[in-house]
Amino acid sequence: MFRKLYWVSEQVYIDGTSSVNGVYTSIPDLVHYGLRFPEKGQLRLTLTKLDSNQQPLGCWLSPNFDGLEAAMGPYLMTEEFTNDHVKLLVNSVKDSTVAA
Repeated sequence: MFRKLYWVSEQVYIDGTSSVNGVYTSIPDLVHYGLRFPEKGQLRLTLTKLDSNQQPLGCWLSPNFDGLEAAMGPYLMTEEFTNDHVKLLVNSVKDSTVAA
């Protein structure tokens, strides 16, 4: 399937600067490569449309990633993401937060 949505993983440092870890087209790739939590600062995940100058579809910040799971509902209905992949993402950010 051609992906229209992209995940951006960023490390946000205490001074407010950030650096992009990567851009991912699938949740498994995001989980495997993009969930790198900085020692100091936060991890930001952003969901955005390809080739768009609009605001991101969503932006979530560690440690809680508030609203992430609920925000995935519409994308499950359109089959952009599978239920298993959303569970993988939610469980991975929860596990990483607990381990930190």
